[in-house]
Amino acid sequence: MINVLIFPAGTEIGREIYLSLQYEKNINLVLAGADYDSHARHYACGYHIVPDVTHQDGLLALQALLLQESIDYIFPAHDDALLFLSENREALSATVLCPSQKTCQITRFKSKTYQVLKHSIPTPRIFNDVTEIEQWPVFVKPDRGQGAQGAVRVDTPAMLTSLQAERDNLIVCEYLNGDEFTVDCFSDRARGLLFCQPRVRSRIRAGIAMTSTLVSLPEVETYARAISQQLQLYGAWFFQLKRSTSGVLTLLEVAPRIAGTMALNRVAGINFSMLTIYESMRTDINILPTYKDIQITRSLSNKYKHNINFEHVYIDYDDTIVVKNKLCLPIVTFLYQCINHGIKIHLITRHAKNITHELQQRRIHSIFETISKINCNDKKSDYILESNAIFIDDSFSERSEVSKNKDIPVFDVSMIEILIES
Repeated sequence: MINVLIFPAGTEIGREIYLSLQYEKNINLVLAGADYDSHARHYACGYHIVPDVTHQDGLLALQALLLQESIDYIFPAHDDALLFLSENREALSATVLCPSQKTCQITRFKSKTYQVLKHSIPTPRIFNDVTEIEQWPVFVKPDRGQGAQGAVRVDTPAMLTSLQAERDNLIVCEYLNGDEFTVDCFSDRARGLLFCQPRVRSRIRAGIAMTSTLVSLPEVETYARAISQQLQLYGAWFFQLKRSTSGVLTLLEVAPRIAGTMALNRVAGINFSMLTIYESMRTDINILPTYKDIQITRSLSNKYKHNINFEHVYIDYDDTIVVKNKLCLPIVTFLYQCINHGIKIHLITRHAKNITHELQQRRIHSIFETISKINCNDKKSDYILESNAIFIDDSFSERSEVSKNKDIPVFDVSMIEILIES
């Protein structure tokens, strides 16, 4: 069993690493990060509080966790953590899954990245003085930043002067007005670039591609090989491009880490997180992408905290387990989750036909501890025998009757997501 720490786990990067590895049979995931609420604190594997990398006690606390949990590998899940871990890897007892400290220091700054790569691939023109700018608008962004965070289009000299007075460490670039792409890549330290696949960033929010589609860009592999070789990259990494006014694909940034929207290539058969672990283990790697014509659209997902404890589930059949003549998948997911936890499931139904035949046809007969087929005038509360139970039914009147007479939590189908674990 390989113990893998995701740090900080509460980022979108951390979420993609978690989703990539949660079902790997030889991987035990450990999550850690600062003391704030995030999706990572809702996962079943638990969450450890470790100070932010900028905190004076951050390194000591992290190393203590590595020893406590016998961590083998650390996945950096934020650009600042990536640089911090690369700079302190000798003080850590686990392997940090990122390339050299020098590479991480270069890629953390756009100015350094452009300087190193300017003779290998097209990079944006940088203006060191406003008098150099012949055409407006320009694009201004933090030198040390990621995605589009803090970046802004600037249309006039006055606006640029005002912005530079307010913020430090900005770089002023030519404005690229074409389509934007991310290229997901994987390199082996001995064999070089093994995979690169571009995707168009169609809809972006807070620097994250919320809609992205795999595309073909013939010149991209040449770019990827040059970047991989020049920066000595290995494991998963990506770079971003944008077309200039003249149509030239121009570099925006390089990041030697997992990207949140690598999920698009993951479902096409490229598990970048697992491949990165294999590369670090120096395992012989074969890559087999399966699909090309796919798109991802991302949105917010809901996770909940609650103190609802139960050992029995009583549930209705019609319009609850089966809705519109189909098994309700969230309900089925929840019921099998209960089986995993040893929670007993009881069916209470007024189904008009042969319920045993119906359950057998749908292949769910065996999941129920008891099956009670009741009459129209029977109260469902009379068939609920335990106090440490919950009740699920689409009917408000049924839920109301059980709540009144049994004083247990009651749910309809729309509420069940609160009980489904990640």
